[in-house]
Order: sequence, then structure tokens, then C-alpha cells
Amino acid sequence: MNSKKPTVIDLFAGAGGLSLGAARAGFDVAYAVDFDKRALETHEKNFPKSKHFQLNLETVNPAEFLHICGLKENSNITGVIGGPPCQGFSAIGHGCVNDNRNSLFIRFFQLVKEINPAFFVAENVTGIMQSKYDSIRSNAFKEVENYTILPPLKIKANEYGAPTSRTRIFFIGYDPERMQLNENDIINAKMPHNKINVKNALQGLPVDISKCQNGKGVIDSKYIKNSEELSYFHRRAQGLIPKGIGHRETIKDYKKGVVTGCFPTAHSTKIKQRYKQLEFGKMDPISKSTKLDPTGLCPTLRAGTGPEKGSYQAVRPIHYKIPRVITPREAARLQGFPDWFIFQPTIWHSFRQIGNSVSPIVAERLLSVIYHKLT
Repeated sequence: MNSKKPTVIDLFAGAGGLSLGAARAGFDVAYAVDFDKRALETHEKNFPKSKHFQLNLETVNPAEFLHICGLKENSNITGVIGGPPCQGFSAIGHGCVNDNRNSLFIRFFQLVKEINPAFFVAENVTGIMQSKYDSIRSNAFKEVENYTILPPLKIKANEYGAPTSRTRIFFIGYDPERMQLNENDIINAKMPHNKINVKNALQGLPVDISKCQNGKGVIDSKYIKNSEELSYFHRRAQGLIPKGIGHRETIKDYKKGVVTGCFPTAHSTKIKQRYKQLEFGKMDPISKSTKLDPTGLCPTLRAGTGPEKGSYQAVRPIHYKIPRVITPREAARLQGFPDWFIFQPTIWHSFRQIGNSVSPIVAERLLSVIYHKLT
């Protein structure tokens, strides 16, 4: 942990979308917490200097949490960030108010109260703003009455530099005695002329997956060039590796032009023909996969279900150029993850982690605003 930097703890950290955004914004990601063992393994590979804790925050109360993590009241943690489970609030779920996972939204704010940071950032699906969840949000905010909480911010990822239409709600609060922040500060972080689309975003990645071995492919050599010549998006896709971040061997391979996550999905000749004939932006009636529009944005990537719900893979978009669903590496690009970021060595776990993640590009822009207000 670098004590010279303001520090954050990432709760419900997942693979580390928020963490990467925080690190690129200038924060030291000191702690990461998640219940999912494989997500935490991914986070640990990419953030080897952070302290990692596999905890079920539904059963660990705030006081126990501080003890387990070695934190004390008035710790040196500057910010608490995280994305509490959203399945109970999601429009594609059952929308049950009494879903046990919904209590973890309140637990996030209870932990904020206990940790006492200068600011917090919580992310969730837009469904959480439905009136039937009013009491959950109200009970959560009662835990942090000494903080100034901005109005819930509806953030469209493409407006902040990512090539996806993914839209989420961010709850941001701060201690007025330690910093000042307002809604316009966040709104002004938008990128007014962001023109990144699917075709631009996937530039350079292996297209013929049959040539990839063990999930590894080679980036088009024309794409590897001086980062100063690249767009805002591609500079982040290629590099901008914060000190102490990243999996050493994966980065070493990447600098040779090798990327991971290029796993193939077997399709029958009949399915390939169906995908080939499908128009851009249209959904295949059988698989329910949508064919990406090269001039448009990627739709929200889904995570699929966990083991407790049958371990179903999420429906994946179809590549715009060839008749197959996209690879985990392509999904990562479309979500805003850099090519050197490593995920789990299976399609299912990779897509779950990518689909559950906040876009690092969005996180960086939001947290950069907070970093500059602090420093």
C-alpha cells in the first residue's frame, strides 16, 4: 500500500472494474472484498499489492469486518467504492423486494459509516430506483446522515468514453468537512465528442479464432504503435498500467503482442449460416443473441447466473464480421477493460466477471473528479 496516495477499499469488488478506474484516477486500491472466490482470484492477479478478503458481507457485521480486515475507526481509508449485488433490483430478474441480496445495499452504507471515509461511490442497476425499493434506499442513506449525498446519477457508459450503452445508477456521497463535490462535477466528466463504436473498439483483436491456441491470440501488428497516436479509448485498451497493477506474466506476453481470453465457441454450420444472414442490430430468434452493429454501441453485456441459480451462461452478442458469438477478450474490450487485464481461464467465469463489472473507463472518469477534489 502506497501511503502517499489517497486509499480506497473496494467492497463487492468482483474482477476489479471500479478498482482499475480508481487506480488510474490516482488512488491506491488498498483492500478488496468479495464473496465470489473466482472473482477475488481474478482481482488478486490484477491487483497483487492489494489486501484481499473473501467475505460474505451479509453475515459479517461492520464491527467484525473492521477486525477481520485489520481496520480501526478513523482509519486512513479515503474512499469506499463498490457495486452491491444488483440481481434483486434487476429488471430481468424477479424484482422481489424481499430478496436477501437487497440487504447488501444497506450493508454497504453501514460499512461506510464504520470505516468513516471522506467519500463513497456505490453502483447499481437502474431498477433500484423503482418506488418499491424506496424503503431500502432510505434505510441505507440513514446510515450516512453526516454525509452529503448527491442525487442518484444515471450514468450512460458511452457518454463517459466506453463503447457500450450500459446504463447504471451511481450513489456518491462525501464528508463536507473533508471535501466538496456537486452533481455538475460528475456531469461535466462526460466526453462531449466520444465517437467510439463497436468496430473501432475491437480494432486489432484476433478475428479468426481458429488460429488462437489455449485462449491466446495475437494482436494485429498494425495496431501496436505509439500510444500517443491512439484515441482516448485505445490508449486505455493498450496500456496506462498503474504502478503495481497487473499480472506480470500476462503483461509480459501482451508486450509481445499476445492477448488472453480468445476462447472459441463451437457453432454448427446451420447456426453459422443463420448468424451470417442476420442483419446488424437484429436478434437471432433462437439463441436470442443480437448481432453487433459495427457503427453502433455494444448492448449491455449480461453476467449469466451463479451456481446457486444453475450456472447458466449469459446470452452473448454475435460478432459483426464473422458468424460467431464474441470471445471474452472482445467482451472485455467492449466493457472498457484493457487487453493486459486477465480474467478466469473459462468462458463462463470470464463473462460473469465482465458482465458484473463497472466499466473501468467510466470508473476512471468519475473517480478522477473525486481525486482532484481531494488533492
